[in-house]
Parts: sequence; C-alpha cells; structure tokens
Amino acid sequence: MKPWEFLSFLKHLARVYSTGELHLVMDNYATHKHVKVKQRLAPNPWIVVHFTNTPLAPLTALCPAFPSLGRH
Repeated sequence: MKPWEFLSFLKHLARVYSTGELHLVMDNYATHKHVKVKQRLAPNPWIVVHFTNTPLAPLTALCPAFPSLGRH
C-alpha cells in the first residue's frame, strides 16, 4: 500500500467516525508512519493508533476475528 492510498483510507475514517474514539491497530509498516500520515492524524485526536511489534504483525490479521474483545 502506498502512503497516498492509506491517506485516502484515513480521510474516509475521519469523515465516517467523527465522534467517539476510533482505535486502529497497525503493524510497523513504513506507510503507517509516513510524515503525511502523521500530519493527517494530528488534527483527528479521536483516531488513536496502536502499533504492534514487528514479530506480532501477523496477529493483526486475527483482530477482525475477535470483535467482542473491543467491547470489554
């Protein structure tokens, strides 16, 4: 994924989830830490980013399988 593709995704999230907190769990992929991505997130403090350790990155694929974890 290119940084501008991810920026488009973040722009969509900022529009759709403009109230309440939105927590994103992402791996340490360089696109996720690009300067323009950080600039996009700065004015949207309700979007909270959590980065996984590189060895744990494959586990982020499992997160959608456990939606109930976010409710506790």
